[in-house]
Amino acid sequence: MSNFQDIKALVDKYYQALDAATGNEINATIKRYTSSEYHWRGMHPFYEQGSADEVAEVFWKPFREAFTTIQRRQDIFMAGDNQIDGGESQWVCSMGHMMGLFDTAWLGIPPTGKMAFLRYCEFNRVANGKIQETALFCDLISVMKQAGVQPLPMQTGAELITPGPRTHAGLLLDQQDPAEGVKTLALMNRMTDDLVGSGMHSDASELSSTWHEDMIWFGPSGIGATYTLERYEKQHQGPFEAHLDDIIFNGHIARFAEGDFGGWFGWANLTMKSTGGFLGMPGSDTRAEMRVVDIYRRDGDKLAENWIFIDLLHFLSMQGLDVLERLEKISTV
Repeated sequence: MSNFQDIKALVDKYYQALDAATGNEINATIKRYTSSEYHWRGMHPFYEQGSADEVAEVFWKPFREAFTTIQRRQDIFMAGDNQIDGGESQWVCSMGHMMGLFDTAWLGIPPTGKMAFLRYCEFNRVANGKIQETALFCDLISVMKQAGVQPLPMQTGAELITPGPRTHAGLLLDQQDPAEGVKTLALMNRMTDDLVGSGMHSDASELSSTWHEDMIWFGPSGIGATYTLERYEKQHQGPFEAHLDDIIFNGHIARFAEGDFGGWFGWANLTMKSTGGFLGMPGSDTRAEMRVVDIYRRDGDKLAENWIFIDLLHFLSMQGLDVLERLEKISTV
């Protein structure tokens, strides 16, 4: 079991430097903290990048030009040994919002001149004192809705600025008891085994064996958040099962836990076909990918909260709908 304090400290320093940087300082900052073989994964339309300069030019500089006076408001900060590769790699995860004044159009999304929140979850693999690999998930659909744009049909869950843990204890800056992380990871794995073993379906009895009755599922904008097991089944799991078929679980790239918190991401976690109706899409024989992040909080012997990020724009683009391209065309009419 590793001591994760050094890698958490490195990522924390990186965030402080990156958030304070402007213009070409952003390029220099990313270079200073990342390796020469840096690999970055981002959501649609950013995708995979292979150098610090590419990451700066594709994502960070356009975002920082649009969102001025940034505050990084973290809700969860944790690290762990990656179970997927037997603990060979160590990852740091940060989740929360980047808040700023939305002053300039971004990706065709019209500016508001007001504060706006970009919900994010970032995974960084650290080795030899450098960030080697990053996966950054962010909720662009939420930004659209904050700007008054409704890109998708009415969602099944609640639309909100997603809060952090109910306990307000997600920033694991201090060293944690390793035994607690082992418990969290074991519970996450048991829940996943139940889900995968049943073809991505869990009935109420299976869910209640690993989830508290008053669980909260904070889904991405476009699907929304649900509260209690009964409403989770009705407002997310039910529509998911009714409108998606032939679901294949592909696994994860990173999966770990520290203390009461844990999480994973995949690239892509799931592939499936739409039978029609999900996110307003027609049925299709085209297989589409879901790139998903799950972050969990364990309370005792059950899971209490779950934060979800899904690259819905990529999922839709694989079925022929580029939401950002459509938005850009509408905005220029």
